[in-house]
Amino acid sequence: MTQDSPIVVARVGEVDPGTTKKFMLTVDGRETECFLVNYSGQLFAYVNRCRHVPMTMDWIDNQFLTEDGRYILCATHGAAFEPDSGECVFGPPCGKFLDRVPLTIENDEVLAHRPIEADD
Repeated sequence: MTQDSPIVVARVGEVDPGTTKKFMLTVDGRETECFLVNYSGQLFAYVNRCRHVPMTMDWIDNQFLTEDGRYILCATHGAAFEPDSGECVFGPPCGKFLDRVPLTIENDEVLAHRPIEADD
């Protein structure tokens, strides 16, 4: 396995709707914190770094979603991102996107791949 090979980050069904799970990926030899979010029964993953100021976004460890589960919320400045696209819809980086982590499912395992940097 190479340093940027996909890694297993969860099993199918492990992350319930409206919840998140943090994980680490090695990208270009550096450990990068990321998170899974189950939004309306679909899994999405992003790098845990706000597009406004490069800081982690969870307000409490592994707590990324607003109370109603509608948005991913950056704890530092209150920026709100759409869980299914990573687009900021409120706050300082409005219109920018979180860096997406592509996912695949193989043999009941959720695999995370090298992040795709947002191009906005």
